[in-house]
Amino acid sequence: MKQSQLFTKTKKEAPSDEVAKNAQLLIRAGFIHKEMAGVYAYMPLGLRVLENIKKIVREEMNGVGGQELMMTTLQPKEIWEKTDRWDDAKVDNWFKTKLVNGTELGVGLTHEEPIVDAVSNYLGSYKDMPFAVYQIQNKFRNEKRAKSGLLRGREFLMKDMYTFSRDQKQHNEEYEKIVKAYFRVYDRLGLGEITYRTYADGGIFTPRFSDEFQTLSDVGEDKIYVDEKKRVAINDEIFTDENLEKLGLKREDLVEKKGVEVGNTFHLESKYTDALELFYSDEKGEKQSIIMGCYGIGVSRLMGVIAELFADDKGLVWPENIAPFSVHLLNLGEDGEAEKIYAQLLKNGIEVLFDDREAQAGQKFADSDLIGIPYRAVISKKSLAAGGIEVKKRNESESKIMTVEEFLQLLKK
Repeated sequence: MKQSQLFTKTKKEAPSDEVAKNAQLLIRAGFIHKEMAGVYAYMPLGLRVLENIKKIVREEMNGVGGQELMMTTLQPKEIWEKTDRWDDAKVDNWFKTKLVNGTELGVGLTHEEPIVDAVSNYLGSYKDMPFAVYQIQNKFRNEKRAKSGLLRGREFLMKDMYTFSRDQKQHNEEYEKIVKAYFRVYDRLGLGEITYRTYADGGIFTPRFSDEFQTLSDVGEDKIYVDEKKRVAINDEIFTDENLEKLGLKREDLVEKKGVEVGNTFHLESKYTDALELFYSDEKGEKQSIIMGCYGIGVSRLMGVIAELFADDKGLVWPENIAPFSVHLLNLGEDGEAEKIYAQLLKNGIEVLFDDREAQAGQKFADSDLIGIPYRAVISKKSLAAGGIEVKKRNESESKIMTVEEFLQLLKK
């Protein structure tokens, strides 16, 4: 893509009402546009990053047998009344609306009730399970503290998965399989070493403990206590002697940290399937309850976490597998040669942002650092005289001259 054709532009300053570093950088670099507190639009560069994160999440969910679907955002009141959650005071951040005829509707907060309602058309026998379905969809929550950029939104992109199992044993097997897939997602995003499976409150979903996946960060809103040896943590909200004993944790082994919740998983038991009268027939033809699990990953929040953690004083620093482009190609007054190299990179399947603008070299370098594409390749009279293009990785300080062929070999590795 030619940067001269990109309608977004970089900015020197972020909006004065935006205090979160992730949002400041993403706005300045032209990745997102702030509509209001907690609500952001994704511009072309930002959408490319979001799609790359979705691709990783989708691959890992498909890898454990997940089947992707898309549920509705508008939800009927009746199915929520069956689980006693429509008027539940704990669900205090729900957007609700009405049709012109006065019928009340919920606006996509979570999808336990709707997915059970949909699955009831197909599930009846023990032979139908286990299975897992998921979607990647915008969610809407009436957050009181939407002030951390993409880390806490009122509208945000989320992957939510639901499993259906015959019994507790089968559910536990499915549950642990998906937890392992979560860590593969975080590893691929470069967050694996600093992300912990964290025991937490079940919230509005279940009376049991849930598992949060907390990424360590100074900007995190959650206080957690980490056991480095066991690679687990416990959320401050359930940090009691009784719970420590239940979980086999010792106070002396725990270190207090701050974390950002980048995922969560819940044991739902048969709360929702029983309430919505979805059962199955076992081998003897007898009616049995269905055990569910629920598994969420904040896709847009992950983008914010990565922007927050991997940035430096010059701008964003994207991991190669989710960057909007692989190469930022800068033309410094060598139009013909730059166009030829741009075409050569595209021919070899390399995703390139080509800075063909009529702008000063200093502005191009500053914009490149701010945007944070993994490789910067500069074409100038100086680089051509030295034998090719000047290549520098975004997270390294030194550059070197390479031929186009050498650069292609580097990228293919």
